[in-house]
This record gives sequence, C-alpha cells and structure tokens, in this order.
Amino acid sequence: MSLHNNKGHRKYLNQVERLRFLKETKTCRTDIKLFCQLLYYTGARIAEIHNLTSENIDFANKTVVLETLKRRRKGIYREIPLPAYLLNDLHKFVDSYKSSQNSSRLFSFSLRTASRYLKSVMLNAKITGVRSCARGLRHGFAVHAVNKAPLTLVKKWLGHATLETTEIYLNVIGAEEREIAKKIW
Repeated sequence: MSLHNNKGHRKYLNQVERLRFLKETKTCRTDIKLFCQLLYYTGARIAEIHNLTSENIDFANKTVVLETLKRRRKGIYREIPLPAYLLNDLHKFVDSYKSSQNSSRLFSFSLRTASRYLKSVMLNAKITGVRSCARGLRHGFAVHAVNKAPLTLVKKWLGHATLETTEIYLNVIGAEEREIAKKIW
C-alpha cells in the first residue's frame, strides 16, 4: 500500500482537510453527522461503521467496539475510545431515533447511500480528488494518529494484523513531515 497514487496524488486527508471535514459534519442531519464523525474519530472502514448496532457502543467505557472486516476470519473485534461529546450525541440518537427503526443496525441507510453522504460532506468541505472518500479519511486518521499515539495503539485502533502495515503511515510528506521534523530541530 502507498499513501500516493500512481500519479503522485495524496490518498489521505491532511489535518487541515480533516478539520474542515469535521466542521462540515456539524451541518448535517443527525444520522449522517454521527456516521461521518464515527469515521473521523475511529479511522474505521466505512462498512465497519455501517454495521454498528447500539450494542457496539460501550457508554460506560466510552468506547465503540468494531468488528474488523479485513481479516480472514470473522469475530475479531477492537475497541476504540470516543470523545465525550460524540458519546453524548450517540446516546441521544440511540434513545430517540432508534426506537422508531426496525433494523438492528444503528444506521438505516445502505452502504452505497452512506458512501454518497460521505462524498457530499467531502465536497461541501472542498475536499476533492482521490482522497475524498472513506479510505482517504481512514488514511488521514492514521497519519495523524501515528504522530500523536504509540504505534501499537494505532495498529490496534486500525485493526491491522501486523505492525508493518501500520508503519506505512510513518512515510508521510508535506506539512505532516514538516511537523515531525520540527520536533528534532
């Protein structure tokens, strides 16, 4: 895997783009906002968030429990901490909106519709190109996280089988690389 496509275009959101995306989510309908913010704060794959049920949110431990979908076998779960304000919003959503839903999933829209919603938020946040997708958001989370948290934690949060996969996110360029360089100057 590479953080750039074959034309050299960045496949991840930088921190400025990530913050624009987060700001834009706050203007969305509640279910779309929560879906996008869960992607933003967890670095999860879009299908992992789409498959969430209310039972996957551990309000007591302030975490979300995701099933890792890119492993050869089912039943591999990981726990990711969430900010208090997002947990509060999720709690309200589960209490009020989910009582009227028939599905056990937290979000009633299809995976394709979820992808469209995400793309729309990206466009409204002026994020275009190869990085304006769930994977770009995931890569952006990872690039940001490896600069702030131990690599082993980032590996766990992303659901990677090996540390080598997570180490790819250490190979950043641009503003992220400059920030890292400042630490040694």
